[in-house]
Amino acid sequence: MALSYKTMWHHVRRSPYQALAAIFIMALTFLTVSIFTFLILGSQKVIGYFETKPQVTAFFSDSAKQSDINALEQQLQQTGKVSSLKYVSKDQALQIYKEQNKNDPLLLELVTSDILPASLEISTYNIDDLSPIAASLKNLSFVQEVVYQKDVVTTLAAWTNAMREMGIALIIILAIVSIFIMTTIISIKVANKKDEIEIMRLIGATNWYISLPFMYEGMFYGVVGAFIGWIIASGGLLYATPFLETFLKGIPLLPIPFWFYLELLCFELLLAILLGVVSSLLAVRRYLQK
Repeated sequence: MALSYKTMWHHVRRSPYQALAAIFIMALTFLTVSIFTFLILGSQKVIGYFETKPQVTAFFSDSAKQSDINALEQQLQQTGKVSSLKYVSKDQALQIYKEQNKNDPLLLELVTSDILPASLEISTYNIDDLSPIAASLKNLSFVQEVVYQKDVVTTLAAWTNAMREMGIALIIILAIVSIFIMTTIISIKVANKKDEIEIMRLIGATNWYISLPFMYEGMFYGVVGAFIGWIIASGGLLYATPFLETFLKGIPLLPIPFWFYLELLCFELLLAILLGVVSSLLAVRRYLQK
């Protein structure tokens, strides 16, 4: 085992530029993995945030009776599709308006509670249930207007799915390129050592013993590259967190828990080891079959 490690370090030191090339492509691969993981995680949290917010708001006419509104709330609850209901009276609407425009006294003077309509804010468990609920509300005589914001969540979901598909495709392509480059680099080293390999086989060395130093070398390239890619992506996200928190004010997205960074690192290291082993085995396979 110790001899295999020593041989691996000897291979790396003898060809530093090839080692740097292998590490660079692995770092690029895992930088992409980290970035798309953060983007997909963030998108899912943003979608979850908007899904918990009222997505259909029914504004009642001044002629609406409280008994009609109570009956509507009960009817919506009985459907089993509604996750939350919030009734906002005229006075509550005025307080919300004042809070939103507290820095503009002129606007506050022009508005009273009589002008603002009462409303009912509705959230559903499933996005697909928003459309029929919004349609049924529009048919009610005491509902003045229905605001339906499904497009926001639908657009975010579509972007997230497209991002996920693009990320998976790009990661697969980079992983294949990484394996190809590392296989080529290790194959060159195996070719340079073919005389030594023949001697080792003549004295009884097993294929596993011969392959081990090259497997360690592939694992070394993968692990170092994965760690560099993870450091760049995680460091960049941590550096940008204050700006992103300001930009995404109100959305509980950041900061990302530290355990998530560690889980991502562990996953990438395991994947890097797998890519390194596969590349090494592909490189030495044809020489050991002779």
